[in-house]
Amino acid sequence: MTNEGAASEDAGDNVTGRGRTGRDATKRPLPPTACSALSEALEEPMAGTAANATTWLCIEQSGPYGADALTESHFDPVLGAELAARVKGTGVRVQLIRRPGRHADRHLDEGAHSDRRAVYVAHTRPGRTWIHKGAFDDLTKLLSFDFEALAAGVEPQTWGSRDDTPLMLVCSNGRRDVCCAVLGRPIAAELARRYPDGTVWETTHTGGHRLAPTAVVLPTGYLYGRLDIEHADRVLSQARRGLMVVDRCRGRSTWTAPGQVAELAVRELIDEPLPDVVRVEAEEPGELAVDDDPAIPYAAQSDRRGWRVRASAAGREFVVWGREEVLRPERRTSCAKAPVTPTAHQVTRVEETTPAG
Repeated sequence: MTNEGAASEDAGDNVTGRGRTGRDATKRPLPPTACSALSEALEEPMAGTAANATTWLCIEQSGPYGADALTESHFDPVLGAELAARVKGTGVRVQLIRRPGRHADRHLDEGAHSDRRAVYVAHTRPGRTWIHKGAFDDLTKLLSFDFEALAAGVEPQTWGSRDDTPLMLVCSNGRRDVCCAVLGRPIAAELARRYPDGTVWETTHTGGHRLAPTAVVLPTGYLYGRLDIEHADRVLSQARRGLMVVDRCRGRSTWTAPGQVAELAVRELIDEPLPDVVRVEAEEPGELAVDDDPAIPYAAQSDRRGWRVRASAAGREFVVWGREEVLRPERRTSCAKAPVTPTAHQVTRVEETTPAG
């Protein structure tokens, strides 16, 4: 994976799958050297770039964010560091969220008490998705959470209540990358105007700055990239109808990169928009045979690792084969980082092992 960098508040990842956007890149308010502009110009695919997390912990925090928002913002840095340590390796991902607004220090609801914060926990596994919502005056109570249980999908019983209205979190942290702020904040603001029920938030970091503007939809955990306002609106409106959108989807955070790519490939094959119908059953390493692609010299295949994913969809079984490939030329995957050579996961074959009907 590649690491990503920082830029102005005001203003990694592997790359995988397909890269279509349906947008006019010439209208971007960024120079062609910006990492997101380079990524789009090089037509980097997006499927498989989603962050990997089974459960998302989202904590309201107004104000500006630093590159590491948990320890570089108005959030208590000691608490932030402890939360980061406790969730590490569990499958829980922590996000700070704030209301869209004209200035980072004015992101609380009008009249809201600054010490009382909204907290959401969202679990993403198909057939077991949920959002639990509460509010805390004392955020140190978050340290009492059983993060292993949350990652496994055990819903909290001692605080808050269930509210499965889909959330959309739009990445807007310019201190990690200027592209996220410049491209993400206007989308978050317009979406919040269109959906004034409090389900749209700005957030700290969803990975993949070069794919900005990016967003995640909870509780399903589908991430999207290269959004424009109309496509973001479509994604959110479909989520509120219980559907997902494949176009510009980076993958479901429940799965690793090969699983994300395989799931989207099956969805495209059978044209399935219901989030929980397509499931990844197993992800396995696979040796890449030389004759998989005879057009590629044997020596070049040392850069490529094969994989195999088993997936199911409403009684149908599929096997998806793919490989991880090096992308050339080198390019910046973050505006504040030096050029690197990222990788991409590509599907080579999809086979249905159980005939339909």
